[in-house]
Amino acid sequence: MFTEYDVIVVGAGHAGCEAAAAAANMGMKTLLVTMNMNTIAQMSCNPAVGGVAKGQIVREIDALGGQMGIITDKSMIQFRMLNRSKGPAMWSPRTQNDRMKFAEEWRLRLEQTENLDFWQEMVKGLVIKNGQVKGVVTSLGLEIPAKTVVLTNGTFLNGTIHIGEKQFGGGRAGEGSASGITEQLVELGMEAGRMKTGTPPRVDGRSLNWAAMTEQAGDESPYKFSFSDETQPLQQQRSCYITYTNSAVHETLKEGFDRSPMFNGRIQGLGPRYCPSIEDKINRFAERDRHQIFVEPEGWNTVEIYVNGFSSSLPEDVQMKALRQIEGFEQVKMFRPGYAIEYDFFPPTQLHTSLETRLVKNLYFAGQINGTTGYEEAGAQGLMAGINASLRVKEEDPLILKRSDAYIGVLIDDLVNKGTQEPYRMFTSRAEYRILLRQDNADLRLTEKGHQIGLATQERFDKMVQRKQNVEELIHTLKTTKFKPTKANAQLESMNSATLKESQSAYRLLKRPELSMEQVSVITPEFEVEMKNYDRINKEQAEILIKYDTYIDKEQKMAEKMDNMENLYIKDSIDYRAIKALSKEAQEKLSNMRPQTLGQASRISGVSPADISVLMVYLGK
Repeated sequence: MFTEYDVIVVGAGHAGCEAAAAAANMGMKTLLVTMNMNTIAQMSCNPAVGGVAKGQIVREIDALGGQMGIITDKSMIQFRMLNRSKGPAMWSPRTQNDRMKFAEEWRLRLEQTENLDFWQEMVKGLVIKNGQVKGVVTSLGLEIPAKTVVLTNGTFLNGTIHIGEKQFGGGRAGEGSASGITEQLVELGMEAGRMKTGTPPRVDGRSLNWAAMTEQAGDESPYKFSFSDETQPLQQQRSCYITYTNSAVHETLKEGFDRSPMFNGRIQGLGPRYCPSIEDKINRFAERDRHQIFVEPEGWNTVEIYVNGFSSSLPEDVQMKALRQIEGFEQVKMFRPGYAIEYDFFPPTQLHTSLETRLVKNLYFAGQINGTTGYEEAGAQGLMAGINASLRVKEEDPLILKRSDAYIGVLIDDLVNKGTQEPYRMFTSRAEYRILLRQDNADLRLTEKGHQIGLATQERFDKMVQRKQNVEELIHTLKTTKFKPTKANAQLESMNSATLKESQSAYRLLKRPELSMEQVSVITPEFEVEMKNYDRINKEQAEILIKYDTYIDKEQKMAEKMDNMENLYIKDSIDYRAIKALSKEAQEKLSNMRPQTLGQASRISGVSPADISVLMVYLGK
C-alpha cells in the first residue's frame, strides 16, 4: 500500500508541521501522520505567537525558510513589539492570533506543498532493525516504510487529563492519547519521564463587562514576523484587556485545594516554572493580594475568550465561582474549564545536536517529547529535525546552529548538553550573545544557511543580500554627511541635545543616546529628503548597529573565542574513564553524554573548567 518515504513525521502540531514542510520543501518524499486531520496546527493553549525570546525564535524559523512567521502574519489580529523601552537585544515581537485561521492557514499551506502526503491514524510503534528506524506501525497494523522518522507527539504519549478529582486519558481536550511508542523505546533502553502542563478556562466574551477592564491595544505602527514580501503588517487590530484577581478569588480557589490533583498527589509530572497554574501562584506567592489576568480574544469573529493567567486543574465549580469574583467577570459564562495534562517525554540528553536519537539511528525527536513548552520552541525543533532528517537522506552533514548563531542554537544546545527536569522555556537570559541574536537581524544571520541547504528560496536570499547592502549604504551615507553648526544647532536645541562647535557627521550625532534616527533624519531639509530613500526597517537596523557597535564587537570577539573550542572535535571512541586526571563526575558525565566538541563538553553540568583543561591537554597529545 505504501512505498518507502524519505521522511515520516508523526504528529501535526507546531513541531510536526514545521518538520514536514521543511522536509518536503527540501525535495524529500514526506508523509505527515496525525490522529486527526481536523486539528492540524491547533493552538492548544493561548492564541498568541512570540514574546520575549520566543519572538526571536519565530524570526529565525522564518529566516531559515520555515513557515511559522508567514502563518502567524496571515492570522494575526494584533501585533506588539515588547520591551521597546529596553535595549534592542530585548525587543521581542508578539502577536495575538485568530486560532481557527492559524490552523486553517497551516493546513492550506501543507496541502499546497509538493512532495507531502498525509495519513490519519495513530502510530503505535516504530519499525527498528539493527539499531536503525525503518518506518512506523499504525493502530491498524499497517507498516509504512521510511528512511528517517521524526517523532513530534506533543502531549499525546500516554496523556492524562486532570480536572479536580476527575482524570481520564487524552492528549488534549476532546482527543485521545497515544500509547505504544514510549513502551517500545523504553524496552530498547531509552529513559522516559513525565511532565505536566495546563490550560485555563475558555469563556463567552458576550458575558464579560469590558468597560471594567483595562484595554491593551496593539502597536500604532505594527511590524510583522516574516522577512518575505508574502505578508503585510496589519491595517486594523483587535484589542486585548487586562484585569486582576483579588483576595476573594484567592480564598475561593483555596477552598478547592483539597480536591486539586496538584496538591493531593495525583499529578506526578513537573509543570512549567514560568507559567504556573493560578492555584500554584496563590500558594507560592501567598504575600500577593492579586495576580494579572490577560483577557485575550480567540479570533476576529468568535466570542470565545482565553483567560491567560488563570490556568487551573481545580474542579470546574471552583473555577466558575472564582472567575465570577474577578472584576469584569461577574456574569461570566464558561465554554469549558481549564485542565492539567500529564504526558511522557524523553530526557533530551539522549539526543545528538542534530536531534537524532543516540540509541536509534535515523530517528529524530522534536517538541514536547524533548521536554520543552511553547509553540515557538516546538516549531524550531521541528524545523531542525526536518532539515537534518532530509540532510541524512541526502547523505550530507547535519545543520548544527551554534549558540552565537541563533536562539535555536541555544535551545538545542541547552537541551542536549544540559537536559531539563521541567518544561523548558526560552528566555533572553539563556543566551550569552543576546546583542548578536536580535530579532531584527535574523535573516542576516540565517537566510544564507537556509539557502545553502535548499530551504530558503533564491528570492529570500536575494532580498536578504539587498537589505544588507541597503543598511551598509545607509551607514556610509550617515558617515559622509556633515552638518554645519549654522544649519544644525537650532534643531539640536529643540531636541534638547548639545549644539555643535564644528561640523560633525550624522553618524557621530546618532551615537548620542538622546537622539534617534528619526530625529537625525530631519536636522536639515536636504538630508530629510535623502533619508526618504530608506525604509524604516533599514533605518532601525542601521541605528542599532551604530549605537551598539562597541557591544556588538565585544560579543563577536567572545563568540569567535568560543568557536575555537567548538572546532576542537572529540573522537566518539575516546575512553574518558582512562583519563585519570578527570574528576569522577566528569568521567561519568562525559562517558554518558559523548560530546562532539570541547565546547559542548564545557557546557555539561558537572564538568568543571579544570576538567576541560585536562581534556584540552589530552586532546593536544
